[in-house]
Amino acid sequence: MRHGVSGRKLNRTTSHRLAMFRNMVTSLLRHEQIYTTVPKAKELRRWTDWMITLGKRGDLHARRQALASVRDKNVVHKLFTELGPRFQTRQGGYTRLTKVGFRRGDASPMCLVQLIGEPVVSKKKTSRPEPSPQAPAPSPVATEGASPSSSPPEAEKSGTPEQEKQSQ
Repeated sequence: MRHGVSGRKLNRTTSHRLAMFRNMVTSLLRHEQIYTTVPKAKELRRWTDWMITLGKRGDLHARRQALASVRDKNVVHKLFTELGPRFQTRQGGYTRLTKVGFRRGDASPMCLVQLIGEPVVSKKKTSRPEPSPQAPAPSPVATEGASPSSSPPEAEKSGTPEQEKQSQ
């Protein structure tokens, strides 16, 4: 009987299950959202809440405990510098599960796991940078007569002839 035994086995061996959840919590902390099946996501909440609680503590022992599960030093650094302070006032429930339908191949229920807090910034490329409002665009009438290779009139040049020779 399984009375009082916590955690889901998910039909995997212990080593496979631990490796899978280490990878999943690392990906979730790095990208702040991942897609997975509902049972895995429900178990992932426990791991993520534990890691963020370690990040909120912020001491050396907590950092070493986090490094035992999350093997990526950059993710652990992000956990202690960004995520820990972000959730400092929150008492738990750092993740949100949103059911998104069923997987096409085997009809498994899928969900999106997100960290609550600041919205995730998409990495969408912009087509062009917008011109700054301080620099007005040159009018086509003013640039028609001047060619790009022509030099400005002599009255607009500054400096002495000696400085001009040195600059050439």
